[in-house]
Amino acid sequence: MSDRFTAKARRGMVALTVAAGLAIGVAGCGGGGGDDKKPDTSASASKAGGSQPSAQEGQSDEPLAELKGSDGLLLQITSAQRDSGGFVTVNGTLKNDGGESVVIPSALSGNETEIIRNGRSLGGATLVDPQGKKRYYVLRDTEGRPLTTTGFSTLKAGDTLAVFMQFPAPPANATEVEFQLPTFASGTIKISG
Repeated sequence: MSDRFTAKARRGMVALTVAAGLAIGVAGCGGGGGDDKKPDTSASASKAGGSQPSAQEGQSDEPLAELKGSDGLLLQITSAQRDSGGFVTVNGTLKNDGGESVVIPSALSGNETEIIRNGRSLGGATLVDPQGKKRYYVLRDTEGRPLTTTGFSTLKAGDTLAVFMQFPAPPANATEVEFQLPTFASGTIKISG
């Protein structure tokens, strides 16, 4: 019992540290002005033009998977990176490929009361290890907030949103997993690192 408690406490501390780091990062990125001007380029595009590599580690120009969802939503998974702390971080882009604004389905948050209480998120995402026959759910911090992109509600036609999700890492020999998100088709992704 002591080992289990220690492992649970360690996971909680790591999750809290990650959440605090994300909160600091988000606070540092906040702008001081209004939203009256749209950015000229996406966050991953280079100012000089051309096809420069992305700043995010493990990302490539070709997505690992493209998953179609309801109402013209498209999720492009750009990386799935295994961290030394026992996590897998999945990065991607959620895009409205349709011709009209879309309200992001609340089903993406999943059906767990603790996650739903914290607002819209991608908390319903899972990774499935077919070899080990295990499902991995989005991690949460000690207050029950999912370690994923949160706080979005609609996407205008053609708009994109950079997204991330963190999961417990499957065993090292599990390099390919199935990614699932409610209302989207599932797809196989390769974990790097």
